[in-house]
Amino acid sequence: MLNGPGFEQEGSYALYMSPVHDCSYLPGREARNLFLDPAAKVTPKLYQQLICRGFRRSGCYLYQPACPDCNSCISLRIPTKDFKPSRSQRRNWKRNLNLYQVEPGPARFDDEHYRLYKRYLLQRHPNGSMACNSPGQYSQFLTCDWAETLFIEFRRAGKLAAVAVSDLLPNGTSSVYTFYDPAMGPEGLGIFALLWQIHYTRELGLAWIYPGFWIETCEKMSYKSRFRPFEAWTGQQWISHTELLHQG
Repeated sequence: MLNGPGFEQEGSYALYMSPVHDCSYLPGREARNLFLDPAAKVTPKLYQQLICRGFRRSGCYLYQPACPDCNSCISLRIPTKDFKPSRSQRRNWKRNLNLYQVEPGPARFDDEHYRLYKRYLLQRHPNGSMACNSPGQYSQFLTCDWAETLFIEFRRAGKLAAVAVSDLLPNGTSSVYTFYDPAMGPEGLGIFALLWQIHYTRELGLAWIYPGFWIETCEKMSYKSRFRPFEAWTGQQWISHTELLHQG
């Protein structure tokens, strides 16, 4: 149950364990998730408290990995005030800021977004089950009625190039998912999208951006550790990136 210190709302919240299944990140590994009771009433305060304990949102489900023999998925958070881009990130920012027009907007189904999402999945995850998502499944994956979600559009000369899905939290933002035109990958559009979200979160006066799970041995997830400084959730507390890398 979720209660005790740090949980200020009245009542308690049940947690459930999913069946063991194949890991979608690391071939040959088994995965399992701990998730909040889907019937629980989620408020911004509860959502923030769970994010601060390493949970993530997928649709209306709040979960964290609880794999039987693996702890490779590590939740990160980046302090917006202290973030210092690397030299390559500064080059990326300068180049792409002049190329793209960026506009955050409310979460909604848009056929142009959905077509880009399908192209992205077919290129990046051609054998994954998500590549067959219908419009309804797409909306269920990215949006939720209790989350304050933004769809951030990145356009180049009017053409949609990327969409970053981000949740607004009381103390920061949570990067839910980003998809982009695969033909523009060499321009570092995914990196630029996260840099832009860090900048935007700072402009809102919010302390943290939660970019999701870092997996050191998964190429698609390992890039997050290059955004420094960051903190990592150990299952008990947040530690600095220097502590984490020293442990490794």
